Amino acid sequence: MAISPEMGPTNRKNISSVIGRFGKRLLGFIRQRVNSEADAEDVLQDVWYQLTTTVDTQPIEQVSGWLFAVARNKITDRYRKKKQESLDELLASDGEEESFSFKEILLDKGNDPETEYLHTIFWKTLEESLQELPEEQRLVFVWNELEGIPFKEISERTGENVSTLLSRKRYAVLYLRERLQELYNEIINR
Repeated sequence: MAISPEMGPTNRKNISSVIGRFGKRLLGFIRQRVNSEADAEDVLQDVWYQLTTTVDTQPIEQVSGWLFAVARNKITDRYRKKKQESLDELLASDGEEESFSFKEILLDKGNDPETEYLHTIFWKTLEESLQELPEEQRLVFVWNELEGIPFKEISERTGENVSTLLSRKRYAVLYLRERLQELYNEIINR
């Protein structure tokens, strides 16, 4: 099946046909890859929106392949955004005015030696701090935060309740935040 911008007014009918034909299968595909039904519906809505904006400007030859590729990209974008939000939570200050921020340094793509050094000591400190955590907390943090595995899947792997996993991750975040605050203080007080 193909959709082309030259189809004009029949595009709405074709889009409705695509939604009817691929909607359930695409939603099932997305559900398997996200944490919640709400996330799945949001991703699906983003895919449909991109479909409607794309067909007005360029033809889509293989609609099925295009839809699933867009869905994968939207899911990846959502995880990247959530990872960034989680990193923000870990690096959040307690409301203090700061002239120095780990977040700014980690997102800085500069190649200057000082930034490279700060990247290195941040990741080294984070790695050492992770090793200091109890294994259960470390694993949950690494799986969820660094590998992007949803709590539901971790729960299935370990047999633990999602609430237990959330609690373990919270303790890990609190400890890691404290350790990174120590590093922050060392850097500031040099």
